[in-house]
Amino acid sequence: MYVRDAKNREEVWLLDHIESMGLDDTAFRSRDYVVAVDENSGEKAGFGRIRIHKVDDSSETDDRGDREDAVCELTSIGVLEGWRNQGVGAHVVERLLEYAGDEGFSTVYALTGESAYLAQFGFRRIEESRLPAPLEDRLSAKRDRTDPDAVPLVIEIDRFRMPDRLREAFKRAPEQRDGESNEESAEDFGIDPDSATYKYDTGR
Repeated sequence: MYVRDAKNREEVWLLDHIESMGLDDTAFRSRDYVVAVDENSGEKAGFGRIRIHKVDDSSETDDRGDREDAVCELTSIGVLEGWRNQGVGAHVVERLLEYAGDEGFSTVYALTGESAYLAQFGFRRIEESRLPAPLEDRLSAKRDRTDPDAVPLVIEIDRFRMPDRLREAFKRAPEQRDGESNEESAEDFGIDPDSATYKYDTGR
């Protein structure tokens, strides 16, 4: 198993699974996502994104090393049913935090009802009044649209910790997975995914 950047041709796949899992697709851009993939079968197991919210036109950093012109949010983490409880989501989170660090952030926020899940990596809950301005309205909108139990969480990237059990589970995920995949790819039907075009209805 490994985690890589999403490809443009995976837009339909991402939207389908985001919708079926009831996740947030606001300001969707496939290039913002990463995808967990079984390196042997090529089957996609999970995904997630970071979303950067602009604050102003400054490009400076504050005394913690964070950019002052933007805040970074971890969002839309999803794991396909047959791959759950095998460390897939954990490694998606890890990769996204690495990317946030590459973008100049030392702090990342999350607005989710799954606070217990993120707590195992070092995320901690904060008061809503401590949210940066762009995330105050975002929290309200997320509660209205997709996650009524969402609460604000934050992590300093250098405090992220991957539990050993999840690291090992991820290594063994393909062997542990129950059953065989029945998800068919475009290549199974002789379609070149790089040149084919698709029409789809997201239901929105």
